[in-house]
Amino acid sequence: MRRGTFPSCLMLSAHRRTSLSAVAEGTEGKSGDLADPVEIEWQFDALDLRPVERWLAGLPSAFLDAGTDGPVTALARTPRRLVDSYLDTDDWRVARAGFVLRTRRRGRHDEVTLKDTRPAEGSGLRQRLEVTEVLPDAGLDALGSDGPVGRRVQAIVGTRRLREVLQVRTRRRPFALRVGNVDAAEVALDDTVIVVGGGERPMQLRRVEVEVQPEWLDALEPLVERLRTSCGLQPARLSKFEAGLLGVGQEIPGIPELGPTEITEASTMGELAYAVLRRQLTVVRDKEPGTRLGEDPEELHDMRVATRRMRAALALFAGVLPVRAQTFREELGWLARMLGGVRDLDVQLEGLAEMAAATAGWSAGTRPEDHDPLTELSELLERERQAARAAMLSALDSVRWERLSKGLTTMVQQGPARRSAAARRPATLGLPELVVARHDAVVKSAKRAKRSGAVPDFHRLRIRCKRLRYALEFGAEVYGGRTTRFVKQLTALQDELGAMQDAEVASIQLADLATGEAHLPAATVFVMGGMAERHRHEVERLLRRLPKEVARVDAKEWRSLRELMARRARQAEAMLPPMRTTLRAVPEPAPETLSEPAASAAAPVPVAAPAAPAPSPGGHERGHPSTAPATVQSVPRPSEVEHGPADVAPTGGSWTEPAPGARPGAGPGPGLAAWAPPPSQLTDPE
Repeated sequence: MRRGTFPSCLMLSAHRRTSLSAVAEGTEGKSGDLADPVEIEWQFDALDLRPVERWLAGLPSAFLDAGTDGPVTALARTPRRLVDSYLDTDDWRVARAGFVLRTRRRGRHDEVTLKDTRPAEGSGLRQRLEVTEVLPDAGLDALGSDGPVGRRVQAIVGTRRLREVLQVRTRRRPFALRVGNVDAAEVALDDTVIVVGGGERPMQLRRVEVEVQPEWLDALEPLVERLRTSCGLQPARLSKFEAGLLGVGQEIPGIPELGPTEITEASTMGELAYAVLRRQLTVVRDKEPGTRLGEDPEELHDMRVATRRMRAALALFAGVLPVRAQTFREELGWLARMLGGVRDLDVQLEGLAEMAAATAGWSAGTRPEDHDPLTELSELLERERQAARAAMLSALDSVRWERLSKGLTTMVQQGPARRSAAARRPATLGLPELVVARHDAVVKSAKRAKRSGAVPDFHRLRIRCKRLRYALEFGAEVYGGRTTRFVKQLTALQDELGAMQDAEVASIQLADLATGEAHLPAATVFVMGGMAERHRHEVERLLRRLPKEVARVDAKEWRSLRELMARRARQAEAMLPPMRTTLRAVPEPAPETLSEPAASAAAPVPVAAPAAPAPSPGGHERGHPSTAPATVQSVPRPSEVEHGPADVAPTGGSWTEPAPGARPGAGPGPGLAAWAPPPSQLTDPE
């Protein structure tokens, strides 16, 4: 099947599509029904529809290029007036899941149609899912979960309310394109008006749509190309829904901008941590619509893996993240359990085909009638899957998930704290110690598993290998991709450990189902027992093999990587700026607090008192009694006592340099000054 590669900023982007490729290519859905119908049509924009009418009128003389059973004719049918209402939730869940939901009045009843938003090819050809149901009188809320529309709408919308986002009115003139006596296609000439609202002039479109039966696609393609070139038609790059959104000024919101996700060798620990979290949160948000829809198991698998990686990143970079990040990690564990319940059953259902092939002939003669003994098991697993999906959808519709999603979005948008020294540390310095710590845990777990040979110990080793691999993958770009070789070794070991764990879990689950309350037929229990025994043999084989394989965790690839990390760490440390130290002024001690030895260590220097000022009327100067004798006290230099010679005089005094040629010991030595108190501190000589 062809695939369109047409890019447009106005198109619903291709990444919003979930499992639609599988549906459109004829795969069988989870409901067990045959493949849903696929609409195949060319859409063209036209300046005028009259040339197309004239071209269709001349078709009896045209023949198909390939073999044909007769001429190609166009038969006019009754014109119709269509009023289409497009619906979505307030957060555009339907559009973000890659669908368009439309109601239309047809005859005496309304119908509801769900189409996917696959972009058109360059020729204007669209091939997309289109399913339709009769709309109940009670409205969309009354749609059941068994129909092709109701099942999908309930999964995507959840508890949200639908509202009209666009109304399109079309006058359609249809023509049946007949080859011989077979109606191979329909040509529709549409005059479309899109209601804008607000008293503005409505938007108008003229479209030619050629909807063809799948088996006539290749035969009619040359004829449609002649129609396009003869009538001056242009391939329609926008669907009516997309053109309508453009006309009314609506825009479908995508995933909010989370911040930079680039990782380089110069990244800091904060930049690395938040880039990893932003990448994984983008995957979670992008895969949520497909997980809700449930038609492609890989959508749920990718969302679950991204959830696990986020939890691993929150634990790895806990030192540079806010405290609330660990609460988010616990909540992501709850989400992972909800997703894991469905994923495990998906794996079991996929394994039924392998089980059927492996047990072919085991049940020969066990039943008189021709009946597959695995049918009851398949139905049992499908019922359990539906229950697990209901619990998962309830979780995704809950306030708990909405609060968690908003909290994670806000945290990664804020980015690392600017004042955090740990966040500013280069990743080449901070990451090695985290990786080495996880590698040490792997080595310790490997030794324990080799000693015990127990399945739980090998499962614990698998979990620690996964944590180490995630840490290396998070920092791969910091080391220019040089972690790849060891990651491959680690992945190979992890795959073997996973195969053993899967076989162990499968054997236990089969035993539980066989002895449970399901009351399965004897033939089914017999087959399940045989498969459980095969799984046990596989576990025993891997238990004999794995002790030799765990040596990979400490092989030369790890030693080379560790040397690389150490070398990069030394280079990063050498490039760090020198440490800045701040010198703090030390207060000078009061003279009376000096100890006796310290006071006697400095020779006192008498200083002559200045001339006394005139006495005050009160008989003494303010603060100095007139009867007190004038004294001069020699004070040793404080800096000499505690810190050695200094060049700065204390506040309120002055240093007196010694007389030239003074003897050592007779006074202050060379370079040592005596401190004279200011005149205001001397008593009146009178």
